[in-house]
Amino acid sequence: MITKMSEGSTVAVSGTIVRRNLPGTKTCNYSKWAEEPFDEMDSTLAVQQYIQQTIRKDPQDVDLILLAPDTQDEGVWKYEHLRQFCMELNGLAVKLQAECQPETCTQMTATEQWIFLCAAHKTPKECPAIDYTRHTLDGAACLLNSNKYFPSRVSIKESSVAKLGSVCRRVYRIFSHAYFHHRQIFDVFENDSHLCRRFTVFVTKYNLMSKDNLIVPMLEADPSAPGGESEA
Repeated sequence: MITKMSEGSTVAVSGTIVRRNLPGTKTCNYSKWAEEPFDEMDSTLAVQQYIQQTIRKDPQDVDLILLAPDTQDEGVWKYEHLRQFCMELNGLAVKLQAECQPETCTQMTATEQWIFLCAAHKTPKECPAIDYTRHTLDGAACLLNSNKYFPSRVSIKESSVAKLGSVCRRVYRIFSHAYFHHRQIFDVFENDSHLCRRFTVFVTKYNLMSKDNLIVPMLEADPSAPGGESEA
């Protein structure tokens, strides 16, 4: 039997606490269940659950979100974070659709110096920016859910972990296009999610991207990071 425990979403099933958003849960109570220590998360999805729990607690606390539990395998930790980034990036992709049209953004660009080719085709080629965004997120989802490369959520071969860098480079281009060409949309999204800053700290911490390719100023030393005024 399932009984509602409070105004939040925590329910009890035969005395066991189950964290679930029940039908009819109010927006203000969505995912407002009690926190659970990582070492008590008895599930193959424990790392994902822990990351999402930490994000909900404070999305601005990037260092805490990226701080792995002492016993956590680093490869799995990086993999689960990249899955989470891709899931959250879909929110930015949806917002971009209102403004980033194939007729106006005919190429995937970031400043006048960067034009990116879409790897979703048999031979990489130019794509409208919004199509590049969709293709990149679809391709990342296919790879990260591949039973060939990632058959387990608790252990990952080093050869598969090595593929995460190329995914990072491609999905980062979505941030850079949004920042340089749709700044208002980017700032609203970033001020709410802090996703680009978290991603920048993540790839820097684990050396998944060259700093030369991190063209969106996100770290504390960058004077034009979101939170200040947008460029006209």
